[in-house]
Amino acid sequence: MKHLLAISGAAAVLAAVSPFAVAQSDSMKGMDMKDHKGMDMQMEKKPASAKVHKGTGKVTKVDPAGGSVTIAHEPVSTMNWPAMTMTFKAKDKALLEKIKQGDKVDFEFIQQGKDYVVTAVK
Repeated sequence: MKHLLAISGAAAVLAAVSPFAVAQSDSMKGMDMKDHKGMDMQMEKKPASAKVHKGTGKVTKVDPAGGSVTIAHEPVSTMNWPAMTMTFKAKDKALLEKIKQGDKVDFEFIQQGKDYVVTAVK
């Protein structure tokens, strides 16, 4: 019974205070906050710096037209990947001019959305 009374009291207070909260929020519509540093509530999307991963493998295919390279790579511990063969996009097509099928390479890559992008090849 005490719990029911406490819940009823809390509901009554909430019902009484709610109109004031709505009225307060309505009064702030259209306020120009750009001159109030630190008060702007808009979230700016800042690009997160992508983590650079390193791998070693053998080039199995180079596709200059598609801007990609397929590498049979060793395990990549920073990605928790086992050894596998996969296709990476090239950040710059000039990277693809440095390599050919059969080359053993050390490479760096980042994740961009759903893609993995090779940023350096040695």
